[in-house]
Amino acid sequence: MRARGVAGGTHTDGVIAEAQAVPAMSAPPRQAAGSFRCVRLPFAAKNFISPPSATWYKIPSISIYNRAAGAPWGLGRIIAIANQKGGVGKTTTAVNLAASLAVMEKKTLLVDLDPQANATSGVGGVPGGEAGKDVYRALLGEIPATEAIRETGMPFLHLLPASGDLIGAEIELVSLSGRENRLADALRTIEAGYEVILIDCPPSLGLLTVNALCAARSVLIPLQCEYYALEGLTSLYRTIGKIREMLNPVLAVEGVVLTMFDARNNLSHQVVSEARENLKGQVYQTVIPRNVRLSESPSFGKPALLYSVNSRGAQSYLELAKEMVSRWNESPTR
Repeated sequence: MRARGVAGGTHTDGVIAEAQAVPAMSAPPRQAAGSFRCVRLPFAAKNFISPPSATWYKIPSISIYNRAAGAPWGLGRIIAIANQKGGVGKTTTAVNLAASLAVMEKKTLLVDLDPQANATSGVGGVPGGEAGKDVYRALLGEIPATEAIRETGMPFLHLLPASGDLIGAEIELVSLSGRENRLADALRTIEAGYEVILIDCPPSLGLLTVNALCAARSVLIPLQCEYYALEGLTSLYRTIGKIREMLNPVLAVEGVVLTMFDARNNLSHQVVSEARENLKGQVYQTVIPRNVRLSESPSFGKPALLYSVNSRGAQSYLELAKEMVSRWNESPTR
């Protein structure tokens, strides 16, 4: 069985390799030439029972992509928060990271591209915006994005709201010219007014997520500290590689943030260890714990910072924002 490269070039130029399962065996397969590391999944942690047929997966050691030579970055950072697996903390991360950056007085725009519109309600917005002015209308070119942007309860945080109409957007966009770049076109007129633009993606790799990846300059990947979350990374990295190769050559991996960490759970510790080992340089030191306040705050239409600032969840996202800004300051050309 061989691994199939998707994006050409050297390893640091962004080679994406497809991880493929190989038959279960009692010892790891011999490591082939190239940038592969063999890890055993699932983990046989103490007090945990492995499935009947444990599987070896060849996981590529993927470096953070380098910016294409001479590619312009613009004035702000546009970051898509994406993972095709649902329930990994994408929206929670989008809402609370945006709020944390706003607290640091970084002028931030939160773009809700998920038809569920949870990021919209999570910062006190109304799904659909006012009089139907939302990201859906901006995608179709019916209104400029500036008309749909709304203020929030935080002076440095603005919102481009979503609505249920996005459910049909993937079908409607298919027949439109430049369908992959609709969001990029909508944001082009407003990006200069923000230091950071965060895009909350739907839990799929459909046309809405493709639009986000074409508009973004980097991807932030929330990774739940569970076994199945690791398996889903392959498809996401493959998609990033294809987007970078064919549509958006400056697309980079911003980093991987570990979410829903439970310190009482041995499996969570194993996932953290394996993620750091196999995704060297990409995983943030800050780990987001499971936290009741993070779960409660959306029902009040507030980020955790405004709902319970001293909670572990709110403080973790503040630390994540500080770590991200620190990385930006160290590598301003990324």
